[in-house]
Amino acid sequence: MSRRRLSSIFASSSSSASSTASTSAPANLLRALPPAYAVFKERLLSGTLGPDDARHLFDEVLLDCDLAKAPNQLLSALARAPPSVASSDGPAFAIELFKRMDRCASPQAAPNGYTYSILIDCYRRAHRPDLGLAIFGRLLKTGLGLNVVAYNMVIDGFFKEGEVDKAYDLFREMKKQGISPDVVTYTSTIDGLCKSKAMDKAYDLFREMKKQGISPDVVTYSSTIDGLCKSKAMDKAYDLFREMKKQGISPNVVTYNSIIDGLCKSKAMDKAYDLFREMKNQGISPNVVTYTSTIDGLCKSKEMDKAEKVLQQMLDAGVQPDNITYNSLINGYSSLGMWKESVRTFKDMSNCGLTPCVISCNSFMHALCKRGRIKEAKCIFDSMVKNRPKPDVTSYAVLLHGYATQGCLADVGNMFNLMESNGIAPDHHVFTILIDAFARHGMMDKAILIFEDMRKKGVNPDVCTYLTLISAYCRMGRLSDALEKFNHMVDVGVPPDSPVYSCLIQGHCIHGDLVKANELISEMMNKGIPPPCIKFFNSIINNLCNEGRVAKGEGIMDMILHTGQNPDVITFNSLIDGYCLVGDMKEALRIVDVMTSVGVEPDVYTYATLVNGYCQNGSIDDALTLFRDMFHKGVTLTSVAYSTIIHGLFQAGRTNTAKKMFHEMIDCGMAVNNYTYSIVLNGLCRNNCTDEAIMLLDKLFAMNIKNDVVVFTTMISAMFKVGRREEAKQLFAAISTYGLVPDMYTYSVMINNLIKEDSFEEADNIFSWMEKSGCAPNSRLLNGIIRTLLRKAEVAKAGNYLSKIDENNFAVEASTASLLLSLFSIGGKYHEHIKLLPTKYQYFEGACQNQYNVEPGISSS
Repeated sequence: MSRRRLSSIFASSSSSASSTASTSAPANLLRALPPAYAVFKERLLSGTLGPDDARHLFDEVLLDCDLAKAPNQLLSALARAPPSVASSDGPAFAIELFKRMDRCASPQAAPNGYTYSILIDCYRRAHRPDLGLAIFGRLLKTGLGLNVVAYNMVIDGFFKEGEVDKAYDLFREMKKQGISPDVVTYTSTIDGLCKSKAMDKAYDLFREMKKQGISPDVVTYSSTIDGLCKSKAMDKAYDLFREMKKQGISPNVVTYNSIIDGLCKSKAMDKAYDLFREMKNQGISPNVVTYTSTIDGLCKSKEMDKAEKVLQQMLDAGVQPDNITYNSLINGYSSLGMWKESVRTFKDMSNCGLTPCVISCNSFMHALCKRGRIKEAKCIFDSMVKNRPKPDVTSYAVLLHGYATQGCLADVGNMFNLMESNGIAPDHHVFTILIDAFARHGMMDKAILIFEDMRKKGVNPDVCTYLTLISAYCRMGRLSDALEKFNHMVDVGVPPDSPVYSCLIQGHCIHGDLVKANELISEMMNKGIPPPCIKFFNSIINNLCNEGRVAKGEGIMDMILHTGQNPDVITFNSLIDGYCLVGDMKEALRIVDVMTSVGVEPDVYTYATLVNGYCQNGSIDDALTLFRDMFHKGVTLTSVAYSTIIHGLFQAGRTNTAKKMFHEMIDCGMAVNNYTYSIVLNGLCRNNCTDEAIMLLDKLFAMNIKNDVVVFTTMISAMFKVGRREEAKQLFAAISTYGLVPDMYTYSVMINNLIKEDSFEEADNIFSWMEKSGCAPNSRLLNGIIRTLLRKAEVAKAGNYLSKIDENNFAVEASTASLLLSLFSIGGKYHEHIKLLPTKYQYFEGACQNQYNVEPGISSS
């Protein structure tokens, strides 16, 4: 008994579908279409076509039609149909129906070239381009032959599956087979090469395409521009963007997004912002990607007002900002220390219906920790624990790093324990933070315990972990331990990289073993690892010279030559500066002779260093002579040179000459910067010319010269030193009126000077104002205040600030501890007032001064 035809069961829907089809399909095609065709199409579109019904309807189409066109159209529609409850995988099912067609169709309705193209496309959509490639053999066998469409689909499939070499080889092969690539082939290949970062090949293909007379379309240009932007070839990308427009091809939103994002990331913000406005003028509506890229670029270039305007335009256009948009604004405000705005933006994010994602929260916590605002970061973390999103391993890592940076080792331990108790497995990064935290404080036994615990928990130390330990050992001068850890990493199969070798080389140089440092350089070069660059060696020389170990610094010169490099002007300048610092001007001049003999010309910094050396060593006349010689030798005098000699003259009490030099600098048209103004203002005040300093400052204000907070701080400090306290306070109050924010040093100058003048209440008020304005005190400030208070016999107030040190999990500095010991230990000046200190500091009561190495003179200061 034959099965009743499904097309008759769905007669009503079939007739309806047929009437719809008749309005759009040609009459000769409709005559060839069986009823089952319309039913199949209608149910596919409605998402109700299940596998069994599809098979039966497709079989009816095959029986009733004498052309492949109808089944081809059904296969094509099925391959492109979105997933539905009835059929979840259209491409896979289309492949099955193809096999029925191949078996059952009449000769007239047998698969043709178009059918095979549909089949290849199905394999591409099913992520099996290799099976699509296998169809090529059948096409050749049936005599249908290969065509550009088949190649395009297989090439695109291989690229999408990441098999770049196969795709590119196929592109080259098709040309050998005599099949010319079309715009689709080139576009697909260029896009695939761009996404796989083979930008040189992609760009060459783009140029080849044009030579072949094939015109790139908007997609080709967009793919190439995007690839160039991502490979940081912004000049080429921008030129291509302009070329595209000259060719009459209008960029679309995708093109603009790529070029704007690339320009923003390459810090060409003016160009990016111009293009952002251009696209709007061209009638192309920016989307969330465009707005976010532009806002992020403006935030990174510190143009927060513009960023806020773009955000408002975004909202006015009905484009909803996403988490990334708000992250950019939060990071922008945080980097500028604008914490109120950061918090407001974070709240705006929630008010707009966006739940801050874990990335947003981590980003905000990271920004807060960078500014030392660990408490606020911890509040966000606690909110994540209670609500959502739940903290991830990065959340813990951010806080751990924040605590470690502040030296809060107890909090580091507590946070790590919390992390493990909450089931978050620490990764390499977390363990490395922990190891670094303890290693930086010389607690190597604890660091090694964590290192061993890391290995027990199945997290194998990587090169960064080993570098952390090696670096700590080198800083401590424990070079044998550093080398032992180095050998251990090699033994366990972790190859040392350039930073590891550089660390060991630096350690041996700093601690005087230049022979071993040279051996390490030879070893790394033999392994094919490039030796450290000249900047690395210059840094070591500079450090040695700053410590007065200039001869050792000069010994590094041979090491530079060993690497095949030559000392540069910075190398020689560091050595000259070193000899000037130790007062050996004869040796400094010898280095000048050496540098000229090897063809390195002294620059303005060389002469400025020598001038400064003469000034610091009391030879101000020699400094002036050398300064004048610079002019006669044709050395271009800069603000650095003038600032150096002016500073030296003020220090030597040659105030009139210093003032003449300053006016000479202005008269010759040289731009005077804030650093020079600070030198002059400070010099005038130190040499009893405070009224002149105030007049100069007023002149700067009148000329609308943009001063920075350093200028104000310089003047405030100078005012206190000459006893003009009220004017110092007025200057401090004026800082905000000029759009500036006092920094930590400004507050330190104010608070410590007020304490010295017994204005304790005012000092406390300034401290409170500092905290309320979002400037969190650091360890150095608090320790400085405590020492000043103790020297003023204000034990109870010093105790209050010791409590603040504890609240912020800071450490008491060695100089503070020494002062506490000298004042409160047995026989100390304030021994009887020990109870005024917080309990934890009362252990000094039973201490004897001779137990410790107390710096002489501290107790009397």
